Amino acid sequence: MTDIKSIADLDRSSVLHPFTQLKEFASGKIDPTIVTGGKGIRIEDAEGRSYIDGFAGLYCVNIGYGRTEVAEAIARQAYKLAYYHTYAAHTTDEVAILSDRLVKMAPGKMSKVFYGMSGSDANETQAKLVWYFNNLRGKPNKKKIISRERGYHGCSVLSGSMTGMSFYHDYMDLPLPQIAHTGVPHYYWGAKSGETEREFSARRASELDQLVERLGPDNVGAFIAEPVLGTGGITPPPEGYWESIQAVLKKHDILLIADEVITGFGRTGSMFGSQHYGIEPDLVTVAKGLTSGYFPLSATIIGEKVYQVLEDGAERVGAFSHGYTYSGHPIGAATANAVLDIVEKENLPGNAREVGAYFQARLKEKFAQLPIVGEVRGVGLMGAIEFVADRSNKSVFDPLLKIGARVSKAARDRGLIARAMPHGDILGFAPPLVTTKAEIDEIVSITESAVRSVMDELARAGERV
Repeated sequence: MTDIKSIADLDRSSVLHPFTQLKEFASGKIDPTIVTGGKGIRIEDAEGRSYIDGFAGLYCVNIGYGRTEVAEAIARQAYKLAYYHTYAAHTTDEVAILSDRLVKMAPGKMSKVFYGMSGSDANETQAKLVWYFNNLRGKPNKKKIISRERGYHGCSVLSGSMTGMSFYHDYMDLPLPQIAHTGVPHYYWGAKSGETEREFSARRASELDQLVERLGPDNVGAFIAEPVLGTGGITPPPEGYWESIQAVLKKHDILLIADEVITGFGRTGSMFGSQHYGIEPDLVTVAKGLTSGYFPLSATIIGEKVYQVLEDGAERVGAFSHGYTYSGHPIGAATANAVLDIVEKENLPGNAREVGAYFQARLKEKFAQLPIVGEVRGVGLMGAIEFVADRSNKSVFDPLLKIGARVSKAARDRGLIARAMPHGDILGFAPPLVTTKAEIDEIVSITESAVRSVMDELARAGERV
């Protein structure tokens, strides 16, 4: 077996890592973590250290690590047929079965499924579908897509433009002019004094309505949003938000794209976040939990309203000219079917609902009243703790203190992976959907130790705690 140092040296000399400070990594200030195995909700590195993966990879390993039934499904398909394309009406049994399954289980009135390899490319497809749809129905100017500040929809050129976080745009010549952004639905930070959640939601909807009017309703084709903000802070919507937003979209004939990449397949406690919040999408984006990260696969699920226009226009414009080499990859489809079998047979949405309620209660019990905690929030098996310097006036810490990152590191040092979220001092959680209440207790206990260690550091340094 190749030794650890050799692998680390090879990695440092040849891999361009996402979201890594390149100079610090190249100089050796940051070392690679070589992950060698995983079982259940834990992973292990090459040094033999075990960690609870409190973030399920990147919100994706919903069924947990080491599920041999999925590995066996992958092997069976690879032996049978490792690859064929889906161009020109070619298919495989796994693709046909999976597509029928997704159409039937997805929220809204869905009709067809198009496959890619990541949430980013699926949202690129969504944009092209919006443009194609409006061209075919004689509305060639109805092309703008509105997303939200702090929304996350990928980091390719167009999906990165949809993403409402500036560090995805800086030095990358983004966002593209076809994309506009509206306000983030975060009640804790956005509400005016005395404003109720419903009043705040109504104001956000009014702001969206005003933005559409400024852009021109005949120029706006779609609104894309996550049912629950993910990377933007793991923020559930305030009361009345989706009801108010959907009224604006219907008023202006704007398609609703539900980005269910994180919330799909059980994380909120419902099979889809849209079902959890009463959202009726025209288009749905899924990835991550579709295969639990065991194979790269994404899907764009297309509603009847959109698909019928595409079909009706085919005699006039010819073939649907969009696709990737790996669209509908048979191993990816076999993986997804095996994963969804587990999701359904083990009722993982139900587990996320039951264990998630326990998780939310434990987080609030341990952290809500701490002097450096402004808000504890979440739904199902996703949650966040947001740290502030002063609870009474919601003043934030000096960014140079890196409180969120310090708590994340302290947790990792104690054997828990929890994510320091961008745009604030936020510690995020999204453990696998197989997590038990006993494992929640471990996660909360380690987190409490980590938070209190950082509070002690602040006290010793004379910072206000």
